[in-house]
Amino acid sequence: MGVRAVTLVVVTYVGMVPVLISRWVEPRGRSPVWLTMAHLWGKVCLWLCGARVRREGVPIDTGLLMSNHTGWIDIFALLAAERVVFVSKAEVARWPVVGPLSRQIGTVYIERRRSQAKQQQSQLLTPLGEGRRVVLFPEGTSTDGQRVLPFRSSLFAAAQEAGCLVQPVSVVYHARAPLPPSFYGWWGDMALGPHLKAVFALASGNRVDVVFHPALDPAEFPDRKALAAACEDVVRAGLTQRLPG
Repeated sequence: MGVRAVTLVVVTYVGMVPVLISRWVEPRGRSPVWLTMAHLWGKVCLWLCGARVRREGVPIDTGLLMSNHTGWIDIFALLAAERVVFVSKAEVARWPVVGPLSRQIGTVYIERRRSQAKQQQSQLLTPLGEGRRVVLFPEGTSTDGQRVLPFRSSLFAAAQEAGCLVQPVSVVYHARAPLPPSFYGWWGDMALGPHLKAVFALASGNRVDVVFHPALDPAEFPDRKALAAACEDVVRAGLTQRLPG
């Protein structure tokens, strides 16, 4: 457990040096070097958490990727699967350690309040304008990885305004026996420390499927609520079809 945890910390902080340099030298562009570095970092971190990624489907070139949310490990899984940037709630930017690190992989921070809906759309348009794949977790919280909660429709308004594609993404964890199916889930009032300890001590030989479903065109839906509902249905079906049993 200790070796894996220490290795992850070392890989993270050593790896952030070239990422920082790359972001300063090449902050924009279709596929900047720092995105590739973050992609490789995600693969290494996921391996240190005892899992490998299996990618299904074809990711869109640019647009919004709407994914179910199991916990912090989703960041590693999605980065390992593709070169993406994330959207997170604003308070994460102020968290010690996590905030500075997430900022370096291009994370966009937004206020989740409904009164900030217009500002949310404006913030999302920037990475979309740079040709990024932007990952959002429209459930608004994490789960045990065995279900999908209702999608919040407010974040889908940016897709309609930008005219960009929306791609549903199902992230499905397969933990080997005797680990429980919800092993990688971090949700509710679970303490982070014991969860991290269990992952580093017990996890090995596991797999996570990252499924890129066919993209949805916002122009084909009457409003953002219909778009959100359709996306939610696809993500839920992708999860339930791949869960054991």
